[in-house]
Amino acid sequence: MAILAKRLRANVPGEFFVDATCIDCGTCRQVAPESFAEGDDASYVYRQPAGEAASRRAAMALVACPVAAIGTESKRDLAAARAAFPEPIADGVYYCGWAAESSYGARSYLVVRPRGNILVDSPRYAGPLVEAIAALGGVRWMFLTHRDDVADHRKFHDRFGCERILHRDDVVAGTREAEIKLEGDEAIPFDDEALFIPVPGHTPGSTCLLYRGFLFSGDHAWSDAKGERVVASRGVCWYDWGRQTASMARLADYRFEWLLPGHGLRCRLPADRMREEVERCVARMKRA
Repeated sequence: MAILAKRLRANVPGEFFVDATCIDCGTCRQVAPESFAEGDDASYVYRQPAGEAASRRAAMALVACPVAAIGTESKRDLAAARAAFPEPIADGVYYCGWAAESSYGARSYLVVRPRGNILVDSPRYAGPLVEAIAALGGVRWMFLTHRDDVADHRKFHDRFGCERILHRDDVVAGTREAEIKLEGDEAIPFDDEALFIPVPGHTPGSTCLLYRGFLFSGDHAWSDAKGERVVASRGVCWYDWGRQTASMARLADYRFEWLLPGHGLRCRLPADRMREEVERCVARMKRA
């Protein structure tokens, strides 16, 4: 629970607040951008929610926060906020919320489809979320985009019996038991709906999942705050910036409208515009 005595000074007065335990993962800014903004080293409430819809989004941000850094001055019923996840995005793709501190608040997604659901990266293993996922058909596969965002993968495997998919170059002691290990730098078809695209750079085995018009990008790429540009950062490249730049260039060969990252904001652009933004991102990366 967030502690009122640790409330950050940047918060505007009112019901919701962020305290000093915030790790600046950006989860709240994704869930409720009308209430939360980015500060120097932490998020804060820049506008108190006005109305039922905005209050619901702020409460969802509270639930999703990986470190319980969001609080309210009065006791609130959070049942509806807990039940809001997984949250539909489009066409059977859901945002899981319930971020995990061990993955630094990375976003996780659920792809619901008749041939078997895919959980992209691991959210926090929270009872309400787990039961909601079970009601949507459970998890047949868990795709881990890279070694950083694996969180509670073992618990989800034990609960649903899902096969975990991870590139071999990112396998470490904690993921050695992954059932399916991808190899190489070439795209790997999974079925006629899903394609794994290795994008080494952020980590040696970083891999994207292209599902229909959705690209699940892990920490390889994300959107700017306005949802208008594809971006990447040398400051959070843990392996090889040159390889990450080359990997980004290869993404221009694929058509997608949705960019769904692990960290950073998601966006939707027309496919041709998305390709242009990927190419512009590559040009900026080459200059970085």
